[in-house]
Amino acid sequence: MNPIRTETLGHVFEVTLDRPPANAIDLATSRIMGELFTRFRDDPDLRVAILTGAGRKFFCPGWDLKAAAAGDAVDGDYGVGGFGGLQELRGLNKPVIVAVNGICCGGGLELALSGDIILAADHATFALPEIRSGTVADAAAIRLPKRIPYHVAMEMLLTGRWIDAAEAARWGLVNRIIPAASLMDQARALADELAAGPPLVFAAIKEIVREAEDMKFQDALNRIARSQFETVERLYRSDDQQEGARAFAEKRDPVWRGR
Repeated sequence: MNPIRTETLGHVFEVTLDRPPANAIDLATSRIMGELFTRFRDDPDLRVAILTGAGRKFFCPGWDLKAAAAGDAVDGDYGVGGFGGLQELRGLNKPVIVAVNGICCGGGLELALSGDIILAADHATFALPEIRSGTVADAAAIRLPKRIPYHVAMEMLLTGRWIDAAEAARWGLVNRIIPAASLMDQARALADELAAGPPLVFAAIKEIVREAEDMKFQDALNRIARSQFETVERLYRSDDQQEGARAFAEKRDPVWRGR
């Protein structure tokens, strides 16, 4: 049985983790996910991705401990893009929506943090329980203190305590809480809204945000002024840039072609 289901809906690429009973990720699954998200990155007709889990109990608990106990090395070959195909995928300049449909912990939470927008079902829960098994949530230790208040992130990392969807929203870990029955409908509606937007602008936004994360403000602006962001330069030379101006002058909706 394939551990990943995919569906293409117009310009939207939907990826569903489907590894009963808990949607845990082993090395083979991670490599498949890397291939899928690489395809999404490189296909100009695909503009937005949605990542979710099958069922309503688990989004993803992260690493498959049973596979690890059977010899699946924790430091093995995760494939292109690193764990889950997203954490280290270079040049991913398209929006990724994560629809958290249940338990989201450990590497599953790290995977969710690799997306751009996180929608949570009202029963979703979040934790980093690695501390209890004597290991470290390495990607979360890097990302989480930059996403939510430092002291809240450190409490989660140091104690492994669980938080519910309401607390996750309060700290800004998720964008919004949605009734479970409506989660995918709203994720798809948001994806359609983004897919109708300007893909070259989205690409420029993602590159600037990613590259400027550890830069001083003026240094990042100087890089833009010196034409050192490839996506920004492509945008400024594009037909879409002219189309945006024409549509504004003609008081109509622009038609974005991504070129």
